[in-house]
Amino acid sequence: MTLDSRLSIVNFMDRYLCIHGHFYQPPRENPWLDELEVQDSAKPFHDWNEKIFAECYAPNAAARIVDDKNRILNISNNYRLISFNFGPTLLSWMERHEKEVYKSILEADKYSVKERNGHGNAIAQVYNHIIMPLASQRDKWIQIQWGLRDFQKRFCRLPEGMWLAETAVNLDTLKHLAKAGIKFTILAPHQAYRIKKIDAQEWMSVTGGKIDPTLPYRCFLGDGYHIDIFFYDGPISNSIAFAMVIEFTDINITNVITIYFMNYSW
Repeated sequence: MTLDSRLSIVNFMDRYLCIHGHFYQPPRENPWLDELEVQDSAKPFHDWNEKIFAECYAPNAAARIVDDKNRILNISNNYRLISFNFGPTLLSWMERHEKEVYKSILEADKYSVKERNGHGNAIAQVYNHIIMPLASQRDKWIQIQWGLRDFQKRFCRLPEGMWLAETAVNLDTLKHLAKAGIKFTILAPHQAYRIKKIDAQEWMSVTGGKIDPTLPYRCFLGDGYHIDIFFYDGPISNSIAFAMVIEFTDINITNVITIYFMNYSW
């Protein structure tokens, strides 16, 4: 079956593909100077924050849409179009050093709130890149509360979702999120163990990443708490992040979308 014939049997009009961008940099400032020193491995840039900013964060704020002759047709703020989270330490650096892109990110969330009935594109992140299941009860609560307050200060609203560093999780961490008012988080497919319909008795094993990522799942945590979980598509996410399958060409983007929709039936 050719790519064109596969595309023809899929009706894209009632299908939605959610892309989430996780953006994070650790604090690299010299603690005595509160400034980043030269990092030779980031050359020709001054440091790794500047390098990744130039290669990722800035281009997504003003992405060029071009024709087949590479002429610019439009410029897009991609943050208006995707779900995303930024680590608080990265936004703190960006607020000081790259104000225009920082403002574009905040503006994109405000735009999405208006477009999506009050639901913004941005979600929060635990404050530092801490592995939450290894943290003490006190540190778990601090990481969540600091992440919430930082998000609220910047985006002028409370977050509905929160990203966990390395998607590291256990039930206690999820319960802390739910107690803090977080409605959902995003996990990797291999982290799912078993699922069942809410009104069913029998569980179905989904170990080995066999969970369907096109559906949301609700995890009941006891004491009246629950949280919803979205599992990302492992193969497609890895291909986009590490195999460079979308080098801004129509055919590669079409391949990604087609593989996604052909792998699942509704």
